[in-house]
Amino acid sequence: MSSENIAAVLSPEGWALLNSLGPYDESGSLRLTEQLRKAGHAPEVIAAALTQSRLRAKAAAKFGPLAERMVFTEAGLEQATRLQVAARHARRFVDAGLLRIADLGCGLGADSMALATLDREVTAVELDETTAAAATLNLLPFPNARVVNADAGAVDVSEYDGVWLDPARRRTTSSGTSRLFDPEAFSPPLSFVQELAGTGTPVGVKLGPGTPHESIPADCEAQWVSVDGVVTEVALWFNALRREGVRRAALVLGPPGAAEMVSSADFGDGPTAAIGEPEGYLYEPDGAVIRAELVADLAAQLDGHLLDPRIAYICAPSYTATPFARAYRILEVRPFNLKALKAWVRAQGVGVLDIKKRGIPLTPEEVRGKLLAGPGKGRRRATLVLTRVGDERLAIVVEPVPAD
Repeated sequence: MSSENIAAVLSPEGWALLNSLGPYDESGSLRLTEQLRKAGHAPEVIAAALTQSRLRAKAAAKFGPLAERMVFTEAGLEQATRLQVAARHARRFVDAGLLRIADLGCGLGADSMALATLDREVTAVELDETTAAAATLNLLPFPNARVVNADAGAVDVSEYDGVWLDPARRRTTSSGTSRLFDPEAFSPPLSFVQELAGTGTPVGVKLGPGTPHESIPADCEAQWVSVDGVVTEVALWFNALRREGVRRAALVLGPPGAAEMVSSADFGDGPTAAIGEPEGYLYEPDGAVIRAELVADLAAQLDGHLLDPRIAYICAPSYTATPFARAYRILEVRPFNLKALKAWVRAQGVGVLDIKKRGIPLTPEEVRGKLLAGPGKGRRRATLVLTRVGDERLAIVVEPVPAD
């Protein structure tokens, strides 16, 4: 979105129009546009209001009801922290007794909102003028937060007790946004974060969950976070914000609440899991557990073993409830042979097929298309776990264990 569009929606007419619109409906947007034009609204105001209405609807997953009074940009929303995660970021600063916080690269202001809610004094810094304008509006309800349109790398942080960074990890072009993967291509780069932490400043930084382990500095805590089964970030915590004895962690947030696994061992130095045959129950670890290299630790908690040392499936003879993995009861173990599996699907009357896979080159969609091809589909539902054990490929028939 251009700065002109932001300006249009922040005008008295644009703001009133935006807040008068009902729930966004893509199918009715053209009809609504015509109605608004006939009512005398300027085209640029209509375009800005409808764009914000669409982004507000999309943002509800991250911001809940607060999205109804916020302003967004496409790129900013893509990278914005979910409020429930931002609240946990903010709690770190509170627990460390840090009052004056600089939020460098604040984006739309999600983390600044969380910090301000917990009575921190926040200076939110954003280089992009349009995004800074959006953050200014989003932070208006908080008198203890201010927005500065500036380069994060040029801010004197000596007057602050702690620093939070969410480096820009997307490049915006005329055709949209694209993700950046090199930590040194971020704005500011990871090296800037390390230099800042090297001064002893308490620093937290949010990075993409796929950040390579070799890129993670040795003097920080790395915490991967998943929300409802989706890994959203890895946060690196330095100095006073780092927990003693924690090098890597997996925080899992979902309807039952929060659960966390931690390890003091460095990457590559954790326990080694036992290897065994498919039996009893199969567990699919949460992505945060996998990213944090805690699969072997989880296997030990479950009194289980891996099927293959390179594949993150755990089996155990008995069921143990855990928030860190999805559990399945094993019904049958078959060789992975498409012709034989197709015959099995027809014989069992299967018409709906859920497929999980690791270590098999075919996609679940490809396998499902081959197994359900042809007439005579049944009504039963089945779940297959496709995996490799050494050089052998297996199709494990399972049924999901209901979540506790």
